[in-house]
Amino acid sequence: MPIKTETDPWVGNFRDLLKASIADGDQWFVTNYKGKMRLQVKVDGKVSTRILPFDWTKSGAAKALPYIQQIYKRYSLAKGKKTLAQACEVTSASDSKHELKWDELITDFRKFVPNAGELTWKKSYIPVLTKAGVLMQRAKGKPIDGESLMLKSLEQWEQGTRGRQIARRSLRNFLDWAVLRGKLPAAYAPPATVPEIRKPKRIGFALSDVQILRLIESETDEKWRFGLQLLSVYGLRPEELRFLRFKGNELWSIYQKSKGGTKGDKTEPRRLHPLLLTNMDGEIIDWKLEKRLKAGESLPPLGQEGKGSEALRTRLRGKAVWKALQKEAEHIGEVLVPYTFRHRYAKQSHAAGFPVSNIAAAMGHTIEVHLESYARFVPDGTADLYAKRNKTAKAA
Repeated sequence: MPIKTETDPWVGNFRDLLKASIADGDQWFVTNYKGKMRLQVKVDGKVSTRILPFDWTKSGAAKALPYIQQIYKRYSLAKGKKTLAQACEVTSASDSKHELKWDELITDFRKFVPNAGELTWKKSYIPVLTKAGVLMQRAKGKPIDGESLMLKSLEQWEQGTRGRQIARRSLRNFLDWAVLRGKLPAAYAPPATVPEIRKPKRIGFALSDVQILRLIESETDEKWRFGLQLLSVYGLRPEELRFLRFKGNELWSIYQKSKGGTKGDKTEPRRLHPLLLTNMDGEIIDWKLEKRLKAGESLPPLGQEGKGSEALRTRLRGKAVWKALQKEAEHIGEVLVPYTFRHRYAKQSHAAGFPVSNIAAAMGHTIEVHLESYARFVPDGTADLYAKRNKTAKAA
């Protein structure tokens, strides 16, 4: 094949078409570089260049023109926030012939989420990212945008479930990261919302002090008995039993839980405040928990880190008392869960008239999160108002 030179007729036509088709045509120029197209862009006296995947031929020019127009579109819309190389990379990613190296994308993204432990990464990210990768590498039927990719990737999770919520959040974070860095085209930016059927939130049953005492009395293992007492008195998450520490004479939980919002944002360690239980006669029960902790009394086995709730659930679900309490909860449309001891702490704190801000701080979350989960325990005074009216009417 004869070598094409700058004097070939199609070269001038190609350059004229390029100049006429973009607003800054006089700043965008193409030349021959070892038989390939070389794009040159001059901005503020500085020249940037990029070798394009097209031959320096008439047929190559026909393919290169719309490709360069797409590069120009992405480059100009970025208004100086994106280099020519980045604009070319995004255009290359959107090209139907571009080979998408999904495994490399996931490896790069893993470095972006260092706060996610290996267990969280494997459980919350890998399943949905793997599904998305299969869809994106299809020869036919590939999702055309972020919304269709998310909907198809999430099909294996039931709508309204916690698992689907976690998968959706993980995939959204990945797509935001990939699009922002030009690793995927802008069309794959995640939508603001994804159509969902919301399941009614389960109402967690708050055990009364008397019910908790029944449960503790049925426990034959001293370690688990100690654990149940700690959960009840301090309103702990089951996982927090691993993270109890003394700072001087103060008992603290140093457990840090992801807030699920800003990347890497976690709850702060907090001082724990006891809310002692009372028996049927209204007498305070003091199990001397801090003294026993300082003496080194053994805590129950919780298994693998992050699985505290599962360990507690496994311990309780076979107990006759727990099964009976489950039926009591179901009778009033609520559900008995390992967090029931924490629910008790919230309910009793509100009943005592403590300010919401203090209760939220004692439980280790924000006021907003507290009200989202425990607003039902905030006294509204309605019953008292009606009782007062009825009492007044009777007296009259």
